[in-house]
Amino acid sequence: MNTDASWPGLDEARARVLEIQTKLHQWATDDPDRRFDDLYNLVADPAFLVVAWDRVRGNRGGRSAGVDGVAPRSIIFGQEALLAGLRADLKDRQFQPLAVRERIIPKPGSSKGRRLGIPTARDRVAQAALKLVLEPIFEADFQPCSYGFRPKRRAQDAITEIHFYTTRSYEWVLEGDITACFDEIDHTALMGRVRDRIGDKRVLKLVKAFLKAGVLSEDGMMRNSDTGTPQGGILSPLLANIALSVLDDHFVKAWASFGKGSTRRYRASKGMATYRLVRYADDFVVLVSGTRADAERLQADIAEVLRPMGLRLSETKTLIAHIDEGFDFLGFRIQRQRQQGSNKRFVYTWPSKKALASVKAKVKALTTGATNQPLSVTLRRVNSVLRGWTNYFRHGASKATFRYLHQFTWRRVIRWLRRKHPRASWKHLRRLHLPGWWPTDGDVVLFDAGSVAITRYRYRGTKIPTPWTPAETKVA
Repeated sequence: MNTDASWPGLDEARARVLEIQTKLHQWATDDPDRRFDDLYNLVADPAFLVVAWDRVRGNRGGRSAGVDGVAPRSIIFGQEALLAGLRADLKDRQFQPLAVRERIIPKPGSSKGRRLGIPTARDRVAQAALKLVLEPIFEADFQPCSYGFRPKRRAQDAITEIHFYTTRSYEWVLEGDITACFDEIDHTALMGRVRDRIGDKRVLKLVKAFLKAGVLSEDGMMRNSDTGTPQGGILSPLLANIALSVLDDHFVKAWASFGKGSTRRYRASKGMATYRLVRYADDFVVLVSGTRADAERLQADIAEVLRPMGLRLSETKTLIAHIDEGFDFLGFRIQRQRQQGSNKRFVYTWPSKKALASVKAKVKALTTGATNQPLSVTLRRVNSVLRGWTNYFRHGASKATFRYLHQFTWRRVIRWLRRKHPRASWKHLRRLHLPGWWPTDGDVVLFDAGSVAITRYRYRGTKIPTPWTPAETKVA
């Protein structure tokens, strides 16, 4: 493809990238054995670099700097020079990524930390452009059972699929935990899977260069990156999905061998198990229609599938539970319980205790201290947390949790107000900030978690369109 074009505007660049991505995706879908041999020029294409820069500067990580000390959002007047220089180095094959800057961030629900690798702004743009080229190709191969870090797919799709099958005969659940997944992926095995689709040696060399870029730790020590895909890189989620697709392929093949519904029912009548994988990034569950022993046998099977990729299944954290006991997955508690007021039993999903504790900790942190700022500032920050959290959980049986959160946030804001105005009477506070007893400051009102409506999330099965699915074939 001829990519020697002038720098386009953002809208023009997006249209061009979408057009090319749609072609790549269609070619990959039509021919599962096709290897793409001429992709490198697209990585250096002005349209791809413009869209990549927009994504890098616009995402949350745009405020963080790599080893060069430059955060993407701090680049206002030098972006043209950055993109032009990057394009020239890519075309001349002189581009070499720098080491990522490592930061240890708290791991949710654990006292341990998680390693986060922050590439330089320049490297992030190159990674984003590379992802724009590779993603539509590999999306043609990814299985419907995986949902994490994939376009048009959400955690709610995974939860809804689990609900769909556990309400039927899939009552045993194996909840898998992969030890340090992003840190231990074997580079040789990963590159082997990339080569199955990509024949352009220049692209392969670029992918490998990002994998081998090295890490600058917090104590200033440089170490090699012999395994893994450092979390924090734009390309890392895609590479992790390519590695973990070995698990998807294994279980999809097994599912196909079970036949259609009538055949699966016949297997069940003969005491033979059927099972199905649901994966979100490195978190996954296997739903088993059978016995606990069937689920236990699958644990060794999974470990064997992951071993060639350099991955290990944690024996202590991999759990097996019955749906009546319940289990936690992606922040939800999933459990079969008796319906209130009847003897019927249904599978319900609602926010887990750990998820509730997490949002409470965030609200508490925002309403502790800092009484020198206006109430409106505190309310906006609390509202942002509450809106995001309730929007995530509004598709479950979350009404009781939302009502509790309503009371909790009210008490936290009132305590903050009392500290801010220690000498004010209740009458004064009510007149100033509590009309109708609800915290308000001018036009800013505390978000009411208890008023969030609970809505059902439709199970989409295998009919989830990609961004590159032609409009006439998309499922309504």
